[in-house]
Amino acid sequence: MVEKSKIQNLKSKKVEKKATTKVAAKPVKKVEVTKKVEKTTANSTLQLDVLDMSGKVVGTQKLSESIFGEKENKQLVAQAIRVYLANQRQGTRSTKSRGEVRGSTRKIYRQKGTGRARHGGITAPIFVGGGVAWGPKQRDFSLNMPQKMKQKALCSALSAKVVDQEIKVVSGLEKLDGKTKNMVTTLQNLELRIKNKESKKGTTKILLVINDGVENVVRAARNIDNLSITGVNRLNIYEVMTAKQIIFMQEAIETLEKRLTK
Repeated sequence: MVEKSKIQNLKSKKVEKKATTKVAAKPVKKVEVTKKVEKTTANSTLQLDVLDMSGKVVGTQKLSESIFGEKENKQLVAQAIRVYLANQRQGTRSTKSRGEVRGSTRKIYRQKGTGRARHGGITAPIFVGGGVAWGPKQRDFSLNMPQKMKQKALCSALSAKVVDQEIKVVSGLEKLDGKTKNMVTTLQNLELRIKNKESKKGTTKILLVINDGVENVVRAARNIDNLSITGVNRLNIYEVMTAKQIIFMQEAIETLEKRLTK
């Protein structure tokens, strides 16, 4: 009886030890939540300096946040560029197959005994004047995209250009007399590199956005190689993204805001 009581006491002590032992909890790792800092323009009020033709600052131009303050959406921009390039394709190339080429359907020579490959007609693609195998046919390459998506992609691209400081607003361009040398001087005053026989430095692709009815500016700028001109009502995302520097006439900013805020 004594031994049984000792065994029971030992068992009860083991149970008490198991109950009192606590499992060490694993240390919880502290996860630091970091907020992403979005790109913002240097001026929180979204405004750009207005330059004259000599390159001096003569004022400021306020920009619409709905146009020049959009978040960058690379996926939408890429989609809009793809739609634009697809719509530039005419799809008018066409070739004739062996069934469309004019020619006799007579068997040109007998099937066996000549030592040559067997042929049934002179219009086969292997012969001169025959049809074209798997040639291009007339087709429609155009793609559709909602107007609001196009506008949002254009606003996203313009906003990215503002963040990268690749947009300049110039006043007084309508006073040019239509001579190319005056436009070249203006671009040099704006610290923009243009193509020149004497210059060995790289050139910058420039986009000039103008209002309608300024033919003297078109005459002055159309002869410069790395400078392309477009009307503000015809401005598209492909021209914006392929240009390294964009020059806006001061009046064109207001016209663009009216166009995109309809």
